[in-house]
Amino acid sequence: MGHPKPKHPLITFIDFADTMLSEMEENFKFVSGFYAIIHKENVHCDFKYGRGDYDFEEGSLLFMAPEQLLVFEGASGAGNSKGWGIFFHPDLIRKSILSERIKEYSFFSYDLNEALHLSDQERKTITDIAHNIRSEYSQNIDVYSQDVIVSNIELLLSHSKRYYGRQFITRNSQNLDAISRFESLLNEYYTKNKQIDKGIPKVQYFAEKLNLSAPYLTDLLKQVNGKNTQEHIHLKIVDLAKTKLLNTNGSVSEIAYDLGFEYPQYFSRMFKKKTGLSPAEYRQVN
Repeated sequence: MGHPKPKHPLITFIDFADTMLSEMEENFKFVSGFYAIIHKENVHCDFKYGRGDYDFEEGSLLFMAPEQLLVFEGASGAGNSKGWGIFFHPDLIRKSILSERIKEYSFFSYDLNEALHLSDQERKTITDIAHNIRSEYSQNIDVYSQDVIVSNIELLLSHSKRYYGRQFITRNSQNLDAISRFESLLNEYYTKNKQIDKGIPKVQYFAEKLNLSAPYLTDLLKQVNGKNTQEHIHLKIVDLAKTKLLNTNGSVSEIAYDLGFEYPQYFSRMFKKKTGLSPAEYRQVN
């Protein structure tokens, strides 16, 4: 892409104004071995990731984990791209607390069309931190450099998590529609007996139906009512199980199979975890 070698072996900052997109192939794809935090202001090609296109709205921030496929389409002749990218190797954070905490930042698994759209003030805050990272690794590296760099990365990610919370709120109408559709799909799953062929509902099933990534759907539901997608599914199953336990003579195993469980003991464990009683105890008490 026309950039010099990184000044640090594990992290680099790229200014996209210096990217030689005009010399790149018309269409190309690549897999990155790095974590990437990318801020883009405008670009003249389509950027695909997974199922979705990303439109590069002004002031958008996107995140990618290692080993994810990226595809540029129509890159030839592109110019005037603005923005920056921070790319860092997993080894940079491997011995730090961030190595474990980075799993909490689920937006690394969002689709690109679920990118974070920044206000002017948010963009300034994020960009200032990014330039602090660049400044730190551009100096003479010493025993404190890596700690300072990793701390700034974590600060940037913490701000991004906060801004995503704001984005969920400001897109309330759109999000409520997605939640309503999720609830309808969950009800439909059992009214149409899809569990007979597909087993108990999977998070990925609903995410694909809603054209969302599974992590985004989970974070959206948690933002609205504090429960993730899996919890919603389990509560629905428990509600159906209670009805069957009290209104049929079927055995616990029969009810488990009817709800889509391959192993009845898994159903019993889940039911007791949610109600405090085993299915047999619930039936007897009620």
